[in-house]
Amino acid sequence: MAVSAQTGTAASHGQGTSRRTGDTRTRVLDVAERLVQVRGFNGFSYADIAAELAITKASLHHHFPSKAGLGEALIARYAERFADALATIDADTTAAPAKLEGYAGLYADVLREGRMCLCGMLAAEYETLPTPIRRAVVAFLDDNEDWLERVLKQGREDGSLRFKGTAKETARGILSGLEGTMLVARSHGEVERFQTGAALLLRGLAGTV
Repeated sequence: MAVSAQTGTAASHGQGTSRRTGDTRTRVLDVAERLVQVRGFNGFSYADIAAELAITKASLHHHFPSKAGLGEALIARYAERFADALATIDADTTAAPAKLEGYAGLYADVLREGRMCLCGMLAAEYETLPTPIRRAVVAFLDDNEDWLERVLKQGREDGSLRFKGTAKETARGILSGLEGTMLVARSHGEVERFQTGAALLLRGLAGTV
C-alpha cells in the first residue's frame, strides 16, 4: 500500500559473504519495489535492476530465480511493513476517526515520493500477473479491509463514525476511494489533490461535511 521502503545499503569491503548476500537481496528488493510503484510490474525487467545496481543478471537470478518469485517477495515485505504501520496506528491512536486519518496518511507519504501503492499498481495489472502474485495481492487488500472494518465497527459503537450499510461494505468503499484518489492525484502530480479527496471522504464518515 503506502509504506516507504527501508533502503538497503551496499556491504563494504571486509564484511562477510552472508552480509554481502543479504545486502544485495535487500537492494534488489528496494529497486524492484520502486520500479513497480512507478512503472508497474510489467514495466521493468531484470536488466533494468541489474543496470541500476551494477550487478550481473546472473547474480540477480541467484537471489530471485524468477520474476514471479521476486514479485511475491516484494508483496511479502511490503505487507509486513504495512502491518507494522497499522500496529503503530493502533498503539498510538485511540479514536477511530484519527486511526482512519493515519491510514490515509500512509498513502500520502508514498505519493510524496512520486510512487503509487505497490499492491494498487499490481491490482491494475491483475489479469497479466502470475497466479501466486494475484493471490498475494488479494490477501493484502483483504487484510486492509479487515483492519478498516474493525476501526469502523469501533467508531460506530462509540458514536464517532456514522455510515450507512455494513462496516465491511464501508471498508471496501474507503479502500477503493483512497486507491482511486491516489491514482488521479498522481496523474496530476498533486499530493494536495489526494489529501483533499481523502479528507472529504473521512469527514463524511465522521458526519462533519
